[in-house]
Amino acid sequence: MSDQTAPIIDIEALPDTLAERTQWICWRTEDRDGKATKVPVDPATESFASTTDDRTWTTLEQALEYAATGAADGIGFVFTATDPLVGVDLDDCRDPETGEPLEPAPSIIEQLDSFTEVSPSGTGYHVLIEGDLPDGRNRHGSIEMYDQARFFTVTADHVDGTPTSINERQEALEEVHEEFIASQVSDGADAADADPPNTGTLDQSLELEDEDLLEKARSASNGEKFDRLWRGSTAGYDSQSEADMALCCLLAFWTGGDRTRIDHLFRQSGLIREKWDEVHYADGSTYGEKTIERAIGATDEFYDPSAVGSGETTEIGVDSPFEGHIQNDASRPEQTYLEEKNRLLEQRVDELEGAIAEQREQLEMLTAERDELRTLLDQREEELENTRDQLVDERSVRNRMKRLLRGS
Repeated sequence: MSDQTAPIIDIEALPDTLAERTQWICWRTEDRDGKATKVPVDPATESFASTTDDRTWTTLEQALEYAATGAADGIGFVFTATDPLVGVDLDDCRDPETGEPLEPAPSIIEQLDSFTEVSPSGTGYHVLIEGDLPDGRNRHGSIEMYDQARFFTVTADHVDGTPTSINERQEALEEVHEEFIASQVSDGADAADADPPNTGTLDQSLELEDEDLLEKARSASNGEKFDRLWRGSTAGYDSQSEADMALCCLLAFWTGGDRTRIDHLFRQSGLIREKWDEVHYADGSTYGEKTIERAIGATDEFYDPSAVGSGETTEIGVDSPFEGHIQNDASRPEQTYLEEKNRLLEQRVDELEGAIAEQREQLEMLTAERDELRTLLDQREEELENTRDQLVDERSVRNRMKRLLRGS
């Protein structure tokens, strides 16, 4: 960063335990389906960053330097399974005009007692602590906690009265998680937030680790498309919703239809946006939950590591049963996506045909009304013509009478 360029954040306000790590990215706001979405950016390549690929991360200094060029809207910190950090995201709990915190933020911030900053929007807070995130759901309403495969937008806008360091607060973390997230889900107060049941067909021992799964997906016959979607590209799709569906179909195949794991993986992709967790349906389902449900329903074959290991795929006729299995079955997600897209297109055609039928009916009504008005106009013109003839006849009679009177 040049000496003439002012830093976009107060570096001195950042705790050293955060600043010293090479887990920094940038982010910029992009419009996706009409909604502003914070997209992670790799400062080195200026393309999408991944919260699971450390090759797309950098140092704080380099992230700040790139952001200072104006090519990004801010910087972010990526949480990993190897660091001790947990982020607590409190949304919609601060008045941006007065700066006053709204419940339950004050009690949570006080209880966690660690470094706290104001979010970029000014309507929430970020609390950073050291600890282990409790098992189970990590979100309820406007409160979310995460410790890996996610990133925090960092402002360093330190909240007065909170510690300037990141403290170890395991007990407090567990208490806050229980009070504001776990108990809310178990009481059924937020069914839409509850973890959906695992519908996977594979034993836990056979499941691929995330990195192995992603590597195999990228190595498949449609791996290039998977990688584009994974990095957040919507090229070739009419909307991001279609791209979301395509990626979920691919993930459904590779995870054996495991709802929880599809959600876990999708959140690591470049397609993730706030809409994913928004309730969009009358039954309380979120957009993400419904997308996963539809993707699983559209997938009738799943990748099975046990079949690969047993050599059951040798009849495909390739030297490597493993590669043959991938090449054969990897086309299924593509097919299921196309089937789903065709279904959506058919639905759209039905809607358009319905609209055309309504317009045709309306046109017929307008045509009938026009014909009726035209008939009425003809009648009025005929009446006017008759009246004119009567006036002419009357005038002729008066003229004859005048001539007779003058002759007498």
